[in-house]
Amino acid sequence: MAHAHTVLMSVNSDDGTHCVDIFRRTDGSFGFDLFRRDPEDPRGWYPVGHYGSRSYATVSDASAAATDAVPWAKFV
Repeated sequence: MAHAHTVLMSVNSDDGTHCVDIFRRTDGSFGFDLFRRDPEDPRGWYPVGHYGSRSYATVSDASAAATDAVPWAKFV
């Protein structure tokens, strides 16, 4: 089932195997999650951070929480 999230910002790791997305939900709240992809696997990105259920009132709050959780992902 596809998520009804709108990705607002995304930062990739230097090696391109991880990314962190900041997104807006349909209810107006914000969140983030950490994803991984393996170059040899054609299925694409999959969540590995399990942060996606956390909810934030503003995009700034979600960005700050993402940077705290994943230090290489510099949103703020």
